[in-house]
Amino acid sequence: MAFEENLKNLITRIKSMKNSISTEEATKTSIIMPFFQILGYDVFNPVEFIPEYTADVGIKKGEKVDYAICLNDKLTILIEAKSINQQLEKHDSQLFRYFGTTAAKFAILTNGLIYRFYTDLDEQNRMDSTPFFEIDLEDISDSQIAELKKFCKENFDLSKILDTASELKYLSMIKRVLKEQFINPSDDFVKFILSQEVYDGMKTQSVIDKYKPIVKKSISQYINELVNDKIQNALKDEDAHPVSETSAAEDDETKAEEPIEIQPENLIVTTEDEMQAYYTVKAILAKDFDISRISYKDTRSYFAILIDGMVSKWVCRIFLKESVKFVVIGYDENKKEIRYDIESLDDLFGLSDKLTERTKQLIG
Repeated sequence: MAFEENLKNLITRIKSMKNSISTEEATKTSIIMPFFQILGYDVFNPVEFIPEYTADVGIKKGEKVDYAICLNDKLTILIEAKSINQQLEKHDSQLFRYFGTTAAKFAILTNGLIYRFYTDLDEQNRMDSTPFFEIDLEDISDSQIAELKKFCKENFDLSKILDTASELKYLSMIKRVLKEQFINPSDDFVKFILSQEVYDGMKTQSVIDKYKPIVKKSISQYINELVNDKIQNALKDEDAHPVSETSAAEDDETKAEEPIEIQPENLIVTTEDEMQAYYTVKAILAKDFDISRISYKDTRSYFAILIDGMVSKWVCRIFLKESVKFVVIGYDENKKEIRYDIESLDDLFGLSDKLTERTKQLIG
């Protein structure tokens, strides 16, 4: 079975049982050890995958890290494990102490869901304070899976991983900054944009406040245009052929919803804002999914974004009226639709995580 498939199966299993896991030991045996087993390590071989590895720190003797991985008889990776219910913040100090007293080149801090990978990019034999790579198994992208695969035992190449570690670290940090600035531009960021031959006057606070929503909208539109240039070919066939209704036998969810009334074509007008919403959602989902599977269906009541043209597989329903704008994404535990009010289409970027999670549920 392929690595990707094994990993997907583990993630599915984790989602089904994570609420039943309450201790660190349960996290180790039910999630963390299977994770490293998928990476190809013999977790039951104490020569390769060493539990309770002793890492004496200064005058402190008998300090133990949860696991250590040895490759070719060399200590290579230290692993500090926490309970699935614990946040990882402030726990890296333990690994920091252990790292400096061993020959390991990598350290991993995990609670079974989140895995943070550290090395010594800033100062040799001194663990960096920031991980160069981080994954969340409940929200992992294809690009992250490709990077994770490098840590498989059969693929492990110390020099190659170290060569890419610095780039990974700063890519992650920069993307995090950009994401925050795109969603909520800071005053300094707006001032920088205005200084690029956009506004010649004094950048007072009132000027910054005035231009901040314009900067945000400009970023959103630019990203949409960039993505749309790449997906126009996929859209041609999609736009030329209307989405057909799913049959009643295709899924029971449709039966539980309000019947979809087939309207005469001239009564349904797809607006520019609705198409902009469609492109925005496709741009959000393009990072993790095959966007050729994403389509839309307009109705008199709402604008739906679908998977595989199936009305039952709706990612979201968008309501754009003059008086109110909101998006419905999935259901809560009581099977009630979850509504998110928005002021503009730019606010869809703030719902990226919700849209991604909903799409994962539909695609499986």
